[in-house]
Amino acid sequence: MTQRLERYLFTSESVTEGHPDKVSDQISDAVLDSILDKDPTGRVACETLVTTGLAFVAGEVTTSCYVDIPKIVRNTIREIGYDSPIHGFDYNTCSVITSIQGQSPDIALGVDVGGAGDQGMMFGYATDETPDYMPLTISLAHKLTRGLAELRKNKVLPYLRPDGKSQVTVEYHDGKPVRVDTVIVSAHHDRAAKLKKITGDLKHLLIKKVIPAKYLDKKTKIFINPTGRFEVGGPQADTGVTGRKIIADTYGGVGSHGGGAFSGKDPTKVDRSASYMARYIAKNLVAAGIASKCELQIAYAIGIAEPVSIMVNTFGTGKISNEEAKKLILRHFDLTPAGIIRDLKLRRPIYKQTAAYGHFGRDEEGFSWEELDKAPVLKKGLR
Repeated sequence: MTQRLERYLFTSESVTEGHPDKVSDQISDAVLDSILDKDPTGRVACETLVTTGLAFVAGEVTTSCYVDIPKIVRNTIREIGYDSPIHGFDYNTCSVITSIQGQSPDIALGVDVGGAGDQGMMFGYATDETPDYMPLTISLAHKLTRGLAELRKNKVLPYLRPDGKSQVTVEYHDGKPVRVDTVIVSAHHDRAAKLKKITGDLKHLLIKKVIPAKYLDKKTKIFINPTGRFEVGGPQADTGVTGRKIIADTYGGVGSHGGGAFSGKDPTKVDRSASYMARYIAKNLVAAGIASKCELQIAYAIGIAEPVSIMVNTFGTGKISNEEAKKLILRHFDLTPAGIIRDLKLRRPIYKQTAAYGHFGRDEEGFSWEELDKAPVLKKGLR
């Protein structure tokens, strides 16, 4: 009797750096970077809200240095591409409001002695279905939005504006990607651009260049600006807030998520640092051949250094048991907040670049949690 293949569709989305939520994330991380550049031990929890003509920055900051937050905000908005009133949001004319206070001394009591900055559970995930150890859906979605931004910045398609989205649906057979079922691209554009030209340009200059031909077939559905127009975008069209794109920031909906956002938080906040460590561990386990895919959960209590729990799930793909994989992790990784910060070199101004196109699956400088330096020693443990 022939075994029937399990078929299913899975979808992930990405957004460009000009999406209002991502504008907020980049401002929050730009403030963080500016402080860490002068004070590597600074404590930062920075939140940003952007809307028509306004950027509002609030949070808790304890540092020995001074940074010009309004200047940081305006520079970030300009770098994203909102540099003219015709875009509906302009770094020169928008209002910038700040409301910053010191970190609670009650929290500092636990952090100062090396404990976690908060309670919570964090997840890391990796899979061997792509070279970057990311799910194919989110990997392609990010490549589409990055490609869309490059077409704008390089003036290949001068009618493009900073906002934009992508969504990719992949068909899986028994857990393996076999084809792309649906591609959606929504591109912010000027008033003069016609839908027919936008559609033709993005099919040939973006989608067909980003998505490997082996995944495209006659049944693949492609939707470009499905409503017909996308003239009003960015903070003019939608209020943006730090931390609202946590699924696009991580694994596109594959695996679990602890709920905590990353941007604007210094590395004593385990929402960020422990999620980076969990990804580092999961990626190295998969790269070592211990499993084809792996999810790791780490949980903490505020003020306590050691995790209160660790869970490994290899979804039946492991060459050793999940319990044996956990023992390998405890042998080769320091999961205390201080150990994570030290081993991943997290007290550096490296965070603004993480705030668009995902925190994982990146090969740029600074993404220490993407390195595979632990895979060889983990492979020895497998033998």
